[in-house]
Amino acid sequence: MRHVFIFLAAVISLLTQPALAHFKLNQNVRVHHVSHSGDGLDIYLRMPMSYVMAGLVGSEDSEGLPTPAPYTYNQIEGGVLMHYLDQHALRSDPEGLAALAADTVDLSVEGHAQPVTVVSMRLHPLGSELGFATLEEAQSAVTGRNVFPRAVGETYVGDVMLDLHLRYNIGPVDTYSLSHRSNPGLPGQEDTANLILDYNGELIRTFRATGLMHDPVTVSGSATAAASTFVVEGIRHILEGPDHVLFVLCMIIGALNLHSLLARVTGFTLGHTVTLILGFFGIAPSGAWFIPTVELAIALSIIYAAIMAVRPSDQKHGDLKAFAITSSIGLLHGFGFSFMLHQILRVDAPNVWHSLLAFNVGVEIGQLMIVLLIWPLVLFLRKLPGRVWVGSRAAVAACASLIAMIWVVERAEFFV
Repeated sequence: MRHVFIFLAAVISLLTQPALAHFKLNQNVRVHHVSHSGDGLDIYLRMPMSYVMAGLVGSEDSEGLPTPAPYTYNQIEGGVLMHYLDQHALRSDPEGLAALAADTVDLSVEGHAQPVTVVSMRLHPLGSELGFATLEEAQSAVTGRNVFPRAVGETYVGDVMLDLHLRYNIGPVDTYSLSHRSNPGLPGQEDTANLILDYNGELIRTFRATGLMHDPVTVSGSATAAASTFVVEGIRHILEGPDHVLFVLCMIIGALNLHSLLARVTGFTLGHTVTLILGFFGIAPSGAWFIPTVELAIALSIIYAAIMAVRPSDQKHGDLKAFAITSSIGLLHGFGFSFMLHQILRVDAPNVWHSLLAFNVGVEIGQLMIVLLIWPLVLFLRKLPGRVWVGSRAAVAACASLIAMIWVVERAEFFV
């Protein structure tokens, strides 16, 4: 038991560590529209300016502060170093910034990097950027006379989105690899959502990747290859979502037998599938309170599942009750899945139903992986003396409850 609490303390410490950074980052999504033509490829890319600039901060100056990255200047605000867009430098030499941004992108055909030409670049303040969900919107976003709106005052680098039009004159190509080489060193960069929409004649394929994309994404005309990237993201999302994992864990240890386990898993699957779809298409409350409320309710659902896991379930129709409960809780978790998916996939994006279905399949595979890992261990512990299983189950439920209580306190701050 002592080892359980040592492990718990370590987990709580990791979950409650503050994130520190000197570059403000308010968005971590990169969207690539790739259009094929007889001459080659045109890429319309949207990404945060921070991803280009954060890795270019120089060494410390005479005052012990890092020298600004190109096209930025520094200011101390409340004892915190903040980075601003240098609009004068931008308008004096926009081609220089465009070249820096283009240098972060690698496109390869059969393992050979291809030369690139920068056609145009535009910067937009976060919140007032033009649409970028379709190829037509992306093409419009990178056209215009002003590289940055002149009426905008001082702007944080983290509040600027950079749109870039790149051209690769390489002739017709069906398969290529796309990657990024930048490493801005920003917290949360490992969760960067990368969306690649490939337009080749009548075919439109959507590919998805998470992180900095140092490992190339191979883009082809295969619908299966495109869908598989969303399956992988669905698996990743549930396995790397500690609140979802803890709920599934408590759901498993509370099952009395295989029939009970199937009832719980089926209920949870049904519930989160319904609200994943509804939430993604916006069929849900739109108030600012909704997302924090769902996140708070998810944390509370873990505490409830932990309590139910250690309570005897001798009631008649217990499996039916478990199905109803996990279905209801699944509705909450499905909204949580939809919030994440909505950040990387617009409702009006091409092949949206294929991508949505593939993502949900990935979530189910991730859930099944957890069940296949934990259920055999549960069966093994049940064969040991009764106190071993009862104590183990209680320890797991207690750990899950304490972690969830921390989340409840953190997420309730929104309502204070």
